[in-house]
Amino acid sequence: MAVREDISRDLLRTIRRVVRQISLHSKQMQRDVGLSVPQIVCLAAIAEMEMMGEEITVQDISERVQLSPATVSRMVDRLVNAELVTRDRSSTDRRRVSLGLTAAGLERTQAMPTPLQETFLQRLGELPVRRQVALRDALQQIAELMSADALDAAPLLAPGDDIKD
Repeated sequence: MAVREDISRDLLRTIRRVVRQISLHSKQMQRDVGLSVPQIVCLAAIAEMEMMGEEITVQDISERVQLSPATVSRMVDRLVNAELVTRDRSSTDRRRVSLGLTAAGLERTQAMPTPLQETFLQRLGELPVRRQVALRDALQQIAELMSADALDAAPLLAPGDDIKD
């Protein structure tokens, strides 16, 4: 069965609008906060864990934000260089490195705008479950049609280049 041309154009435009919104939001966050979306998510995770009194490691952040430890380590390097995060070696186990916020890091987390994925998840949660399932299924079908269904992806709405940095 042939795809109606108007439907296919509408689908492509919608996909393009989503991709553009992710890119525009990421650039806006970079301008407003001076950090990429993944850096913001890592910084927020460190702040949340610190408030709970937990010891924080790169592995802990990696698991919490669902990015690889290597990616999180690069994000943390940038946050340390920006003097927003500290790395402290354990006095009992020199292999163990704990992370913490600096005063500037805490101040930055309190002034951060809401990442796009949090707004999206809040709005998605307001939909009936059957509609959420239908959207998930439709997006999974689109990923398959684009041969993207086997790609690994973190649950972040950010351009791929932001996540690699």
